[in-house]
Amino acid sequence: MNCRRCGGSLDRAGDFCLACETANADTVVCEVGRERASLTSLLDGERVGTWTVTTVEEEGINEKRERRNFVGRLADEIHRKRPEEVYATGDREVLSTMRAHLHYDLRRVADPGEDPVAAVRERSGEPALTVVETPPRDKLGGSHSTLVGGREGRNVIGLAADHPHVKKVIPGPIDAGGRGSRTGVRAKATRADGTGNVRLLIRDGSSVQEVRVVTTAADRPQGERVRGDLNAALAEAELRDG
Repeated sequence: MNCRRCGGSLDRAGDFCLACETANADTVVCEVGRERASLTSLLDGERVGTWTVTTVEEEGINEKRERRNFVGRLADEIHRKRPEEVYATGDREVLSTMRAHLHYDLRRVADPGEDPVAAVRERSGEPALTVVETPPRDKLGGSHSTLVGGREGRNVIGLAADHPHVKKVIPGPIDAGGRGSRTGVRAKATRADGTGNVRLLIRDGSSVQEVRVVTTAADRPQGERVRGDLNAALAEAELRDG
């Protein structure tokens, strides 16, 4: 592939051109497995190319080192593109390591079974949402400090607060009259309201807590994007209800 501006040869499709400092991809979509990942570059919603990175899973004391090396190779491939946005779906542990190593907001995309590249292409014409720079720990608000589900309930709140388009997470009172559950703590983000904010329901046994998630979305369609991201994150963490 050649650079779209100067025509210079690029090593890989979508690479940033160092000769004329031109980006040839604006988005990277990562489909991450434990031993194989596909990184697809997009420009203005059109597919530019796909690159595959593989590893051989190690066990025991070598596992963390091998996973870090795998993620390091993925990060290098993403950096070659200098994208504006990075989306990812797949193996939860690999994605967690990626988030710690990337200098990009790693945006979750697609529910299980959906095509992540198609989902991102559908978003390409939509306006970008404002990114919140506030640390997740400072996004917790409201007068109710007790969280249902103990540590796992805090993990749910942390997932919501970690989203780049969430401004505030406000837990409500705990209702002990909900339907019973034998699967431990489970949560689900429900339909966004007209102002783009989302309601998060956390269940633990018969106890239910409603959490108001204030986002940077301006309307319901934009809020639905955030809701989808939150439910995808909950599914990755094996905490999604339903």
